[in-house]
Amino acid sequence: MFRIENVLIADEIEQECIDILQKNGVNAVKKTKQTKEQLLVELPKYDAVVVRSATKITRELIEAAAGKLTLIGRAGTGVDNIDVKAATEHGVIVMNTPAGNSRSAAELTCTSILSLARHVPQAAASMKAGKWARKDYMGEEVFGKTLAVVGLGRIGLEVASRMAAFGMTVIGYDVFVSPEAVAKRGIRWTPLEEIWPQADYITVHVPLIPQTANMINREVLAKCKKGVKIVNVARGGIVNEVDLVESLNAGHAGGAAFDVFEQEPPTYRELVDHPKVICTPHLGASTIEAQQRVANEIAENIVALNQGTGLFGALNASAVAAVLDEAKAEFVKTAIALSRIVASLAANPKNVVVRFPSAASGLNQALIAGTVVGLLQAKGSAGLNLINAELNAKKEGIQVTVEPSKTGELSVSAGAVSVSGYPSPSGAIISSINGNKVPVPVVATGTVVVSVDSGAAIEFSEAIKSKVLAQYGLIGGGHIAVFGALDAQELADVSKNFSVIQF
Repeated sequence: MFRIENVLIADEIEQECIDILQKNGVNAVKKTKQTKEQLLVELPKYDAVVVRSATKITRELIEAAAGKLTLIGRAGTGVDNIDVKAATEHGVIVMNTPAGNSRSAAELTCTSILSLARHVPQAAASMKAGKWARKDYMGEEVFGKTLAVVGLGRIGLEVASRMAAFGMTVIGYDVFVSPEAVAKRGIRWTPLEEIWPQADYITVHVPLIPQTANMINREVLAKCKKGVKIVNVARGGIVNEVDLVESLNAGHAGGAAFDVFEQEPPTYRELVDHPKVICTPHLGASTIEAQQRVANEIAENIVALNQGTGLFGALNASAVAAVLDEAKAEFVKTAIALSRIVASLAANPKNVVVRFPSAASGLNQALIAGTVVGLLQAKGSAGLNLINAELNAKKEGIQVTVEPSKTGELSVSAGAVSVSGYPSPSGAIISSINGNKVPVPVVATGTVVVSVDSGAAIEFSEAIKSKVLAQYGLIGGGHIAVFGALDAQELADVSKNFSVIQF
């Protein structure tokens, strides 16, 4: 259902990324350091764009490339530089490579913790300045200290295991992880409010979203132990920089290590220049190994999508993952076709039920998305696909539920209107309308005209009759006819008396 043929590499990335793509039949063009104006011209030429953190893929760019752009790939973890909401609205997959730089980010975090404990950067700088000031840099052991890890994803867990090896007591919090799951890794799951007063060191490993912005602020710092040390190798803005400097100056916070900042390069010099703060220029993923891994991974993910072997790292396309198998995709295509007929027969359907056969098990989300696409396509909506279906359903107030079918066929119903069918090599087959059987299989193709009137057969004008490819009475009442191409006037004439669906 998705095919990537041309990829724009918009940021510096290892050559192997390009090599993997081209080896697998994908044309990859590298054009880096482009201005917004240049990207507005370039991006609409490509099916996909791969970026690191330098290039910002904004709503304006996505809208300029809408209809052509299928995928935005981030060679790395954070997607702060991508407007994911705009991408979803326009049906564009956003894909990242969360595993590729996890180890490197975790190692830098551990380095930061140890550097805070022993004042390594400050002591090294004093040596370069010609000083020998051993007494100025008295440190502490991390053994026996309590480390709080806020965010227990890949990086957080890597940090926890490494620092536990130094003898630290590790407590942690993650809204998506159960206490039982982390207990197996030697971490004591602890509510946030209990973390603050317990921790000697706090490291954050969460995305920057509204719920985590300024997570560690003046109020939280006041609840922390005197001398607490804060580490942020995740995203700028999770720790309030001004509030932290205030706490450091007051002698409450004992130190901090920052690799990420609210503005990059940072403009708040009081933080960067503070003697108790260690700053690095966003080096979390800056290792040879991490750069190679994320480059390979994003290329391999694009190839996997093309080959239908998997959808990896996609942040907004769960409905797509289920239909990479072509046989399963046919059920979704059938749901789209049947939904278009339902929308033409029912007045603005809002509550829709999809019943699926056992062969379509596991496709719930994809069937819901496909049904929404069909319903809205029938209303003339454009730019719809499985990625933006959920968003559009919410806008239109459409609710779709799914349940197993007792008949072995796929059906879509809204109130008294129902249409059943099944996939075939020729396309979606329409087998019944409102429970009335179609006497022979009818493929949902071309222009289909339906009448649910149980009376006489559909009558067309002499001019239109010649274009009828097939016409049947439904067993139990109603009629269906299939046309080839009709011009605008002919469509208008037929639509006066019958439901018309163009596939």
